Amino acid sequence: MADPKAAFDKAVTDSKQLPEKPDNMTLLQIYALYKQASEGDVEGKRPGFADMVGRAKYDAWAGQKGKAGKGDAMQEYVDLIESLK
Repeated sequence: MADPKAAFDKAVTDSKQLPEKPDNMTLLQIYALYKQASEGDVEGKRPGFADMVGRAKYDAWAGQKGKAGKGDAMQEYVDLIESLK
């Protein structure tokens, strides 16, 4: 697809119909790339120690920080979802 946003939107739809549920590390990567592509760099404070899921999500998203524009994160998201089909 020529339009990165259209390819990203299709991948978001496709991600909900994967043949099997990805492992937790892959799910974190999907989440982080989605957030980076849709919202940009992570903001706010890192969740507290008691919120392990929130911390893992925050850390995964923070690991995507600085991607050259949202386009890179969108393309990585699309590529990841395609590899899971």
